[in-house]
Amino acid sequence: MGEIRKQYSPTFKARVVLELLRETRSVSELAAEYGVHPTQLQRWRKAALEKLPQVFARESSWEEEKARYDARINELYAEIGRLSTQLNWLKKRASTLSRDERLQMVDWERRELPIRTQAELLGLNRSGLYYKPKPPSEEELALKRSIDEIFTEHPYYGSRRITAALRRRGFDVNRKAVQRHMREMGLEAVHPGPNLSRRNQKHRVYPYLLRGMVIATPNQVWGTDITYIRLARGWLYLVALLDWYSRYVVSWELSDSLEMDFVLAAVEKGFAKARPQILNSDQGSQFTSPAYIQLVEAAGVRISMDGRGRAIDNVFTERLWRTLKYEEVYLKEYSSPREARASIGTYFEFYNTRRLHQSLEYRTPAEVYFG
Repeated sequence: MGEIRKQYSPTFKARVVLELLRETRSVSELAAEYGVHPTQLQRWRKAALEKLPQVFARESSWEEEKARYDARINELYAEIGRLSTQLNWLKKRASTLSRDERLQMVDWERRELPIRTQAELLGLNRSGLYYKPKPPSEEELALKRSIDEIFTEHPYYGSRRITAALRRRGFDVNRKAVQRHMREMGLEAVHPGPNLSRRNQKHRVYPYLLRGMVIATPNQVWGTDITYIRLARGWLYLVALLDWYSRYVVSWELSDSLEMDFVLAAVEKGFAKARPQILNSDQGSQFTSPAYIQLVEAAGVRISMDGRGRAIDNVFTERLWRTLKYEEVYLKEYSSPREARASIGTYFEFYNTRRLHQSLEYRTPAEVYFG
């Protein structure tokens, strides 16, 4: 085995080099005393002498130092003023966000600010940040699957009817629990007429632009929506952009949460292929968020939004979800998000390029979209 190389601390090296520079003893004597080879001592001395000018290069007069110090103090006071104004603005903006949106802003990794400070700035209870949700039980998964199946078959069912239907299936569940599960799944009943429930005033809502419009060409109107995808042990959310004329799925993304990122990614992916004249959506928080609005408008695309809860305003996307679930999702038992992503991707490729549509005179969406 080779000899283990000794490691010397910077303090030790400095002490030996100082003795070398004093020249009170020879290199050989110091080498014998400290157990260091003479050549190594000479290298240390050379390195120290080469770096020595850097120490004196930093010297400056007291007046210069004081002037720089005073200027820096003034800069810091100005920065404090700017930060105070920005902090007040941020607190006001954060107060308009939902708790889930504020939770997503907490930085758990780098922690440039302590968690306590972040919680205070975002108006969150610090103790609530450390709550770790339990994985869903078999009962919860079975209940959500049944809700998804019932809602897909009857998208006009509200929580009352879904509760009744669940009880017919043998579930002992009350309406409040069903409402909570529907919120988690992003489900809202659609209605044949206007829904007069109060809108969220925090985000701008755009008018529905498609009433009476004849859709005659590809990329004239796209629709987008989010649906629930069940897994064997959990669930995902799927967003898609659909060309209404050809029924072509332009882009899609999956996520394990209803955060904005996957919606923005799907829109960016779609816009990289083409730009519609109008992009239609519902009034969900993802589609009324400033990030979504800015992305769509910056691309020169007009925004249209369904009347809240109106089935006829989003009929093509609703049909896509029904087709996807009956022909793909309900026939599979995805064991992981990766498996779901691969399988749904394969299905959309089939849907776009090989599935014949009666409404398209038995052509595929790709044939109609690309002409």
